[in-house]
Amino acid sequence: MKRLLILVTIFCSVLSAKAQLGVGGGGSSIVGKVSGTIVDSLTRQSMPYVPVSIYRSSGKSLINGVITDDKGNFKFDGLHPGTYRLEISFMGYKKKTVDQVTTTDSKPDKNVGPVSFSPSAKALKEVAITGTAGLVENKIDKIVYNAEKDLTAAGGNATDVLQKVPLVAVDINGNVSLRGDQNVRVLINGKPSGATSASLSDVLKTIPADQIKSIEVITSPSAKYDAEGTAGIINIITKQKNVSGISGSVSGGVGTRQNNGNINLNYNKNRFRLGINAGGNLTWPQTSLTTFDQHINTAATGTQPAIDIENLNRSSSNIKRHGAIGSVTMGYDFNAFNSLNSTFRLNDGGFNIHGLGTYKQTNFNDPSKNQVYTGNTMSHNHFGGFDWNIDYTHKFKKEGEELDISGQWSHSVITTDYTNLFTAVNPSQTGDNNGKNNEYTLQADYTVPVSKVLKVEAGGKTIQRRINSVYDIFDTDNSGANAVRDSLNSNLYDYTQNVYAGYAVLTFTLPKSYSILAGSRFEETRITGNPQDPFQNANSALFQNLQPFSSNYSTYIPSLTIQKAFGNNTVKLTYSKRIQRPSLQFLNPFINRSNIQSQSVGNPNLGPETSQTIELNYNAFVKTSVLNFSVYYKNTKNLIEGIAKPITEVIRGDTVQGTRTEFSNVGSNNSFGASFFGSINPIKILTIRGSINAFTYSPAPSGLFASSASSTGTYLQYTAFGSASITLQSGFIAEAFGFTNSPRRTIQGTNPAFGIYAFGVRKQFLNKKASIGINTVQPFSKNKYFNQNISSPGFTQTSSTAFPFRSVGITFSYSFGKLSFSNPQEKKKGVNNDDLKQGGDQQQGPPSGGR
Repeated sequence: MKRLLILVTIFCSVLSAKAQLGVGGGGSSIVGKVSGTIVDSLTRQSMPYVPVSIYRSSGKSLINGVITDDKGNFKFDGLHPGTYRLEISFMGYKKKTVDQVTTTDSKPDKNVGPVSFSPSAKALKEVAITGTAGLVENKIDKIVYNAEKDLTAAGGNATDVLQKVPLVAVDINGNVSLRGDQNVRVLINGKPSGATSASLSDVLKTIPADQIKSIEVITSPSAKYDAEGTAGIINIITKQKNVSGISGSVSGGVGTRQNNGNINLNYNKNRFRLGINAGGNLTWPQTSLTTFDQHINTAATGTQPAIDIENLNRSSSNIKRHGAIGSVTMGYDFNAFNSLNSTFRLNDGGFNIHGLGTYKQTNFNDPSKNQVYTGNTMSHNHFGGFDWNIDYTHKFKKEGEELDISGQWSHSVITTDYTNLFTAVNPSQTGDNNGKNNEYTLQADYTVPVSKVLKVEAGGKTIQRRINSVYDIFDTDNSGANAVRDSLNSNLYDYTQNVYAGYAVLTFTLPKSYSILAGSRFEETRITGNPQDPFQNANSALFQNLQPFSSNYSTYIPSLTIQKAFGNNTVKLTYSKRIQRPSLQFLNPFINRSNIQSQSVGNPNLGPETSQTIELNYNAFVKTSVLNFSVYYKNTKNLIEGIAKPITEVIRGDTVQGTRTEFSNVGSNNSFGASFFGSINPIKILTIRGSINAFTYSPAPSGLFASSASSTGTYLQYTAFGSASITLQSGFIAEAFGFTNSPRRTIQGTNPAFGIYAFGVRKQFLNKKASIGINTVQPFSKNKYFNQNISSPGFTQTSSTAFPFRSVGITFSYSFGKLSFSNPQEKKKGVNNDDLKQGGDQQQGPPSGGR
């Protein structure tokens, strides 16, 4: 409650800025802005990079000049009330003058709307070529995938879009990796969602693809970003229209595998902005078939006899998913120097799984103990929560000098209810797991251009996390009746993590097209964990020999980028250091026995994973083609992996043999890699894209983990993607794509490979305000097969899952509203908690897949 009051106090204090904060540097004089959009009179397309000048209506002295952005928008800030004249000039077009543009004390902002710009007579005789941003763009600090231009993504979710982003891979369970490393931080509009810290893969499946504008990939973040995420940062940008008036859109899709819908409403009037977005995703029930083979062979030790058994399982699982996400965003510009923005985002989702299986246990030492039995498993999984942030921006009189103060409260709840019933061997159980996460963030960022050569950025931040997890487990008979609370496995766990950080980044713009970004960041982390028994029926924490723990550590994070431009081509050398803090599911020391033959447990002594990366990048524009090459080296210390070991334990008189996976710092890894992505237009209507990333996995297990490793050599892994799109006459667009990911390695074996292909056609009409399309995924094969192999001294374990991926879907979209484009203040800062090793899909069912 105290933290909520603090956030409310900040919000109310900033609101008072309307009366207290005038123009930058003080004073109470009213200033406003003049804005608009330059539009080609023939094609009605917006025109980027057009020079616009502003004068007093009867004056000859230039007040200011700007160039329109990539959407044709322009804006002049800091204008006192008066009457102005706009002049627009561009090669191949007639000079345009817009006079009598008037602002007043009561209405200091003026949007002139779309300004029609006509080609000259000579230009009309030439062939008109309309330029648009490519599907993939390479910028100085990131790669941008413009998802709104991807027609085959329609009807899917965020996972489907990420599968096509350069350098990004998504596995069968929806776990996201960047250059083969799953230690990646995923943000939404530059901010974290509380739900992603525990179940990233499930949250991504709730975001309709139609909500996504673009995806940014940052492989070498500078020191101004949180140091968390050894692989880098993925930022999902949702669609927001900067328009004056009321506008909106409706889109969706219906398919044989999943269905989704999305609606956007936008209102922009003078200084006030309001955006409302809501979307949902629902899959049809899908059935997968799994074969699981586990062989445990351990020698006799002390009182423990030798074990030589095989568990062979044949099971089917039926899964159904649903998800919804919505947000309300409001912004107000008090004047040209002070603005306030706030977003409230809700998310809700879940999935239900019902499994049936036949189990066979063979005891090679004593065949009389061989058994065949059946199992019936059911689970209900639900997650939901909200993120509320408030961002205040103050711009000073000096161009580019800016102060941003941001606060965020993220709240998430995750619930898992399950019932496992077996006719023999494995104990029957019902269980409830309720997790609650509250995350409070406060940060300040300051930017100032010291000169034409130097820009300085500095800031500070604190993140306060409060996590509570409750397990309540009951033993039952094989019909689910006569439940008795299991004190050994029932528990409550309180976890606290406080992070304090400060940074400074210097940007040098040097002669001969050189630029340098040099940064330094310092972070301190303080962690406490407290296991306990919530019901006091038995001290389960002591029974498992668990004790409260605390851990404090400090990290220094330097970063450096040196870039040289050669016309439209650039060469860039970067160095970055990153850390990966283990989150609750990696630290919680309570044993998860929901799958009795494949258990898992956290490790409260787990340390943060650290990595250092050096990368050399070359980006070239050759006519209409884009080519990007990178080579890199990455060293990772305190590598975090799950290590499975064979176990034998007696539960209520039943002897259970299986494996238990514990997360550990297993050693180090040295990785060399190279990546390429490119786009070419061999003919005007055809665009071909491709990307490939190849890297080595060469682990060096340390200490006791060397004896648990079965994969200690140097292994090549890769991801590859290719697509082709054709723009035809009459508004038809067609695309085909495919990707493949190699199996992901650990020191104990491999996780499944993954790859799919798809086709799509879309027809645009009503002046491109509406469209309808059809997509198909894996049309020539019903199932995809996913194989896993792990081994260690004492056991081998393999599994193969057949999951249905073939699907066909119909998509539609419609935009409405009579609009005039504007260019509100760009939101650059805000809460950006790009930290924590995210859990992905630790115990979820199969993925929802494509359409």
